[in-house]
Amino acid sequence: MNSEPWVTAIDVARHLGVVKDTVYRWRERKGLPAHKIGRLWKSHLSEVDEWVRAGGADDETESGSEQK
Repeated sequence: MNSEPWVTAIDVARHLGVVKDTVYRWRERKGLPAHKIGRLWKSHLSEVDEWVRAGGADDETESGSEQK
């Protein structure tokens, strides 16, 4: 089994260089891979990277508000 750690939306946001609200929006509207663990949504960064490479984050038009 995969021993990769589960990470939070904040960790995913830092990894991708976007704000956490973008991560939440992508999960809800674009299918960013995440799994509900209790009350929290967690992801594996390898799954997120694969989703990005497959074009999951394409067509996002909010360029200025995503950078922090």
